[in-house]
Amino acid sequence: MSAQEDAARLLVRTLEAEGVEYVFGIPGEENIHFVNALNDSSIRYVLVRHEQGAAFMAEIYGRLTGKAGVASATLGPGAINLQLGVADATTNSTPVVAISAQVGLDRIYKESHQIVDLVSLFRPITKWAELAPRAEALPEMVRKAFKTAQTERPGAVYLAIPEDVESATVPAGLAPLPVNVVRPQEPSPSQVARAADVLALARRPIVLAGHGATRHHAGDALVHLSERLGLPVATTFNGKGVFPDDHRNALGAVGFMRHDYVNFGFDEADVLITVGYELQEFDPVKINPDGDKKIIHVHPSPAEVDDHYAVEVGIQGDISRSLYALADATHRRFDVNGTGRKIRELMRAELAEGATEDGFPLSPRRIVTDVRAAMGRKDIVLADTGAVKMWMARMYPTYEPNTLLVSNGLSSMGFAVPGAIAAKLAHPDRKVLAATGDGAFLMNSQELETAVRENVPITVLIWDDSAYGLIEWKMDLELGRSSHIKFGNPDFVKYAESFGAHGYRVESADELLPTLRKALADDGVSVVTVPVDYSHNLRLTDKLGELTDPF
Repeated sequence: MSAQEDAARLLVRTLEAEGVEYVFGIPGEENIHFVNALNDSSIRYVLVRHEQGAAFMAEIYGRLTGKAGVASATLGPGAINLQLGVADATTNSTPVVAISAQVGLDRIYKESHQIVDLVSLFRPITKWAELAPRAEALPEMVRKAFKTAQTERPGAVYLAIPEDVESATVPAGLAPLPVNVVRPQEPSPSQVARAADVLALARRPIVLAGHGATRHHAGDALVHLSERLGLPVATTFNGKGVFPDDHRNALGAVGFMRHDYVNFGFDEADVLITVGYELQEFDPVKINPDGDKKIIHVHPSPAEVDDHYAVEVGIQGDISRSLYALADATHRRFDVNGTGRKIRELMRAELAEGATEDGFPLSPRRIVTDVRAAMGRKDIVLADTGAVKMWMARMYPTYEPNTLLVSNGLSSMGFAVPGAIAAKLAHPDRKVLAATGDGAFLMNSQELETAVRENVPITVLIWDDSAYGLIEWKMDLELGRSSHIKFGNPDFVKYAESFGAHGYRVESADELLPTLRKALADDGVSVVTVPVDYSHNLRLTDKLGELTDPF
C-alpha cells in the first residue's frame, strides 16, 4: 500500500469493516471517487433509477437483516430525494445510513451553486446528522453512524461528505474503528416482580406485540409466555408474524380503520402487556380509550408519553429475557381464550368466503386468499400503502416475522417495488411479492429496470382500480362522496415488457392463483395486474361499524 490513499477509499474500508454488503444509489459528479473505490471492494453497488428507491431499498434491507442498509446520493437534489425513505426508516425504527456528497468546504460558507444546508434538512428525520469536516474524521464518524443507526431504537442517520474531503489524501495508517456491539440489558428483577404482582390480580390480560418484538427476535419467548400463562396475543401491523396467526392463542392484527373483531378482545381486557410496541404503530387511544387499563411495557426503551398509555410497570431490557422471566415469576394461568377462539373463527370465515368470491373485477378478499395460497410460510410480501395495505394487513395470515412488510410509521406510498428488490437480496432463497395499488406502483415503477438489470427476481402484483382507492374509501366514509382520486393507467403488461420483465393480465377470478404461481416460479421479474372491485371497502367498514358484539 502506498504511503497515502484518498478519503474515498478510506470511506469504503470503513463500510467494509461494518459488514456492508450493498450500497444503493446514484452517482453524481461530487462522489465519483467513492463510487469508483467501491469497484475494488467486496461491496456491491446497486445502481437505482431514483434516490427515493435507494432509500427504500436500504430501509427494507435494514429491516430484514438488522444491519443498517446504506443509501448513497450526490449533493443537492440527489440527497433531497433520499429524504422520504430516510424518514420512513426512522418512523419505522429501521437502521439506515444515508451518505451524500456536499459542496466543498472551500465554498460551503457562501452563496454558491447547489448549496443547500443538507444537515439541517436531515436532522429532524434522523437520529443523527452531521457533515464530515475532514477526511481524518471518517473512521470515527462512520462508526458513530452505524452504532447510532443500529442501537435501540434503530433509525436512520445521515452523513454529508464535502467533495474536497472525499478526494483528499489521508495517511495510509488510518483504519476503521473496531465494531463494538451493544449488548442487551438484563431485565430488572424488581420490575419483573412488580409486573407479576399486576398479573396476579388481573382478570383478562391481553398481549400486544409490536415491531420491537420482531426486531429482537422475541417470537419464541412470546409463544412461551402465551402458552405458559394462557394469554391471547395480538400484533400490530408491523409485528405481524412474530406470533403465528395459526397459533391457538392468536388474535390477529390491530390497526384497521374501524373497530375490528380483534378490538373486542382489548375492550374486555383489564391489563395490557405490550411487547416491543411503539406508539407510532397504532394509537393507544384505540385500545385503551378510557385510559383505565393497567399497562406492562416490555421493551429495551422506556415508553413514550401518552395520555392513553400510562405505564403501570416498565420492564426495560432484552425482550426475550424479560418475557421468560415474567413467565417464571407469574404463578397463575388464565382462561381467557374463548373470545380469542371466536375472533379467529370470524377471520377464518372471512378468508373462506373470499376464496369462493368469483366476481370480476376481483374482490379484495379473493386477492388476499389467493396470494396466501401462492406464498410459502417464509416467503415475503410487501404491501404498499393504500387500500392494499388495509386488506393485506388485516386479513393476510402471517406465520413468520417480517414476512408481511408495511410502512406503518410514516405510511409512505411507493416503497414496495424498490423494497422488494432489497428483500430478495437479503433473502434470495425466498419468494418475494410486492403487492401494490396502481397509484403507489407508478411512484417508483422505474425500479423494475433496476430489478431486471441486476437480475433480482421479484413479482409485482398491481391492484388496479384507476384511483387512489384508500382516499376514495375515506372520502366516502366521512364526506359521503369522493373527488379528485381517479386517473388513467398505462397498459401494465406492455409497460412491464418494455423494461424486459414478464407481464400478465388477470381476466377472471380463477386466473389469479395460477398466474401468481407461474409468475413467482419465473426466474426473472414479473408484473401481474389484477382489476379489483373496491365497492367491498364500504361493505366491510359498514359491517364493522354496526358491530356492538360480534359474538
